Amino acid sequence: MLVFGFGLMVVVLSVVLIFGLRAVARRFGLVDQPIVGGRKVHKKPVPLGGGIAIFFALIITITAILLTRPELLTINMTIRQLAIVALGGFIIMIGGTLDDKFKLKPRTQIIFPIIAILLVAAFAIDLTRITNPFGGVISLDHFFLLGDTLVFLWLLGMTYTTKLLDGLDGLATGVVGIGALMIFALSQFTKFYQPDVALLAALLAATCAAFLLFNFHPASIFLGEGGSLFLGFMLGVLAIISGGKIATTLLVMGLPILDVAWVIIRRIMQKRPVTAGDAGHLHHRLLKSGFTHRSAVVFLYVISAAFGSLTLVLQSKEKLLALGMVVVFMIGLGVWL
Repeated sequence: MLVFGFGLMVVVLSVVLIFGLRAVARRFGLVDQPIVGGRKVHKKPVPLGGGIAIFFALIITITAILLTRPELLTINMTIRQLAIVALGGFIIMIGGTLDDKFKLKPRTQIIFPIIAILLVAAFAIDLTRITNPFGGVISLDHFFLLGDTLVFLWLLGMTYTTKLLDGLDGLATGVVGIGALMIFALSQFTKFYQPDVALLAALLAATCAAFLLFNFHPASIFLGEGGSLFLGFMLGVLAIISGGKIATTLLVMGLPILDVAWVIIRRIMQKRPVTAGDAGHLHHRLLKSGFTHRSAVVFLYVISAAFGSLTLVLQSKEKLLALGMVVVFMIGLGVWL
């Protein structure tokens, strides 16, 4: 009952903050303008900065838990870890808000998430071993900085996957919410029982659900640069800090990750800047093939949930086969489109 109360708290905070942020964003011109003939699909200016509401709703709720019932969040995580993750998120939100307002160059934009991820990799997550899908574990202790490097690459990849996924109303928010729900569910199993990780995942899923009330098509507020980066950052942190939910996250995010990889390869082959935006993402191609805005988003929700739910019944080796299924599905979908 207490956990439900904290979940309700994060939802109420999200809604209240969103109402306030929409007004503030309009007042200070923090809006996303549509571009005629461009890759943006909205038709009128939409306030940015919704990710700020998600960030502060989470931070306020987590702080309230630590002040009243710290044991709920400190079984597998420490207050120090949570504080460093919060600091990293704050840095991402600052950089994202500056980018929303001043349209920073890509080489400047990336500084903020890199600093945030370096902080977490160096001081919050100590990756000393990884699960071997064929049995046992692989120790990383004998390889200098290998664990930190893997954490950095994982978080950077997740952060920019959700950034590039945020091309349709509610898409990034919903897929991250599904990922958080899968981590929550898996953390309830006896074999993987981690109630503090489950609570944190539930809070992330709840605030995503609250934001979708305003972000599903037609959206009245967007995540903004900071919000889209922060959601991937948080999902990546949850997956790795929980001691092995990476396969779960990969299955949920498999399609977006492969889409990002394909887009990068295509831009390199076309000798175009990797950071140059275009309408070649999977969600854009779904729209071109005849999907409506909502049906394209719901279709990608279903795919993410279907593959993600496999982790609840599959063992480690079987998850590798499921990841292979994601690749085959992506290729088939690409051919069909």
